[in-house]
Amino acid sequence: MRHSTMEPLFENRYDAGHKLAEKLLSYADKSVIVLGIPNGGAAVALSVALGLNAELDLIISRKIPLPLSPEGGFGSVTDDGTIILNEEIVKNAGLTRQQINYQVSQVRLDIRHRSLLYHGDRRPLAISGRTVIIVDDGLASGYTMRAAIESLRHRKAEKIVAAVPVGPENIITEVRQIADSVVTCAVGKERIFYLSDYYRSWHDIPDAEVLHCLKEWRMRRYRPEIEIPEKKPRNI
Repeated sequence: MRHSTMEPLFENRYDAGHKLAEKLLSYADKSVIVLGIPNGGAAVALSVALGLNAELDLIISRKIPLPLSPEGGFGSVTDDGTIILNEEIVKNAGLTRQQINYQVSQVRLDIRHRSLLYHGDRRPLAISGRTVIIVDDGLASGYTMRAAIESLRHRKAEKIVAAVPVGPENIITEVRQIADSVVTCAVGKERIFYLSDYYRSWHDIPDAEVLHCLKEWRMRRYRPEIEIPEKKPRNI
């Protein structure tokens, strides 16, 4: 659903990834890893990884939903167990430790399911000592990106680049304080920011499309003559 009459900057997430890759060309053909945050970030990350001739994998960072109000969140959890809480929201919502622990445990169950689905028996890429580009389809609260950055600090990444097509100015400023670098195509300056307004085609990305992105990258990595389509059939 669009909330603005402005002309969208991106046709879809794949187009956003192409444009974002152009901002990251200094990392092309170097030993970098692109990590997409699923679900939406996987599509953007695919185009970035192909544009940079880089390795591609996922880092699962999920919002911790508020009890009785799942659209809202009070932090994020990653696939290695890193937790980032928005202490202001926790305080304002009056959340107890028991409520926090329960919500976190539910998110961890979801992450374990997704990790098995996305990775199967494949070992994750080695991060230590590498430059890592974390890609999402945009920033909202910034907590999924912040948790991903914290996770990679624990895993001893040498340099962490947060790369998104767009995000609100204040959140980008906050992320700059914890990442080594932040790269965007645009900065939202609206009083109320809606990520979907920047995309002509915006929909929830299903798990099947995440798996397709990983398969597409493997095919292109080893069969580079195959062209990646600008748009996918149906809702891809």
